[in-house]
Amino acid sequence: MLHLTPLQIEDAAKALYIQALKSLPPDVKAGIDRLAANERGETAKSVLQTMVTNIRVAEDTNNLLCQDTGIPIYNVTIGRNVSLGDGAHFDGAALKAAIIRGCTRATTEHPLRSSVVHPITRKNEHTSCGAGVPVIHIDFSDSPDVLELEMIPKGSGSENNSFLKMAIPAEGIAAVKRFVIDSVIAAGGKTCPPTIVGVGIGGTSDLCVHLAKKAATRALGTLSTDNEAAALEKELSEAVNLLGVGPQGLGGDATTFAVHIELAATHITMNPVAVNMQCHSARRARATFTPSGVSFGF
Repeated sequence: MLHLTPLQIEDAAKALYIQALKSLPPDVKAGIDRLAANERGETAKSVLQTMVTNIRVAEDTNNLLCQDTGIPIYNVTIGRNVSLGDGAHFDGAALKAAIIRGCTRATTEHPLRSSVVHPITRKNEHTSCGAGVPVIHIDFSDSPDVLELEMIPKGSGSENNSFLKMAIPAEGIAAVKRFVIDSVIAAGGKTCPPTIVGVGIGGTSDLCVHLAKKAATRALGTLSTDNEAAALEKELSEAVNLLGVGPQGLGGDATTFAVHIELAATHITMNPVAVNMQCHSARRARATFTPSGVSFGF
């Protein structure tokens, strides 16, 4: 049995926010190196090298990769035989409260620039929290005695370039491909490419958008678990890099690290498709709790 306290979750939520803003995952750094090695444009090569330098300086000086601390998103995966709080039960309300406290502490104690405001008054409480924020997603796994807490800060440069189309089933897969390509063109350099292009297909409108974000924040080198989607990922990745958008939208071969796709079953009269992008600073951090302790990684 894995017994956790709210303070353990709170401390991890704080540490993960700071880690995600300062340290880029190894797969993303390797992705930039791969794109740089294959880039033919001189301007694009220079931009990619500047990105590499920025990553190194942030790590060497213990500074932020980007000034945009984003909308904080926490993904929680709860395994079997996990309790939180008193006794053998899992207190979901305590989990939510602990994540909010940790997010607030990261912002006020570190300190970080809060990018979260009231949508009407635009008032900033300087806590990176507000109504419905941090965003918390909860899922479950069959793994015993484990809880995973993933933190993703989603900046506005990437989040502003989000697209949804309720496609007509009769249009087939061609409509999906066309919408993805059109979305990348519409985003241009505003998403700070090279990007990870997340595509959601199926479900309902809200689920489809969620799937697109899940795809955009997936580790580079991973493939869709659906064979048809995995093949489409490869096709679209190649197609997007033929568009010539290039790093920071200044032209070149390196428009995207990869196109990732997540699927859900949908209605016979629907074919939702959504696109959500992650910028070249594809930040994320993860804490894994087991009976032996907590480990931090990506």
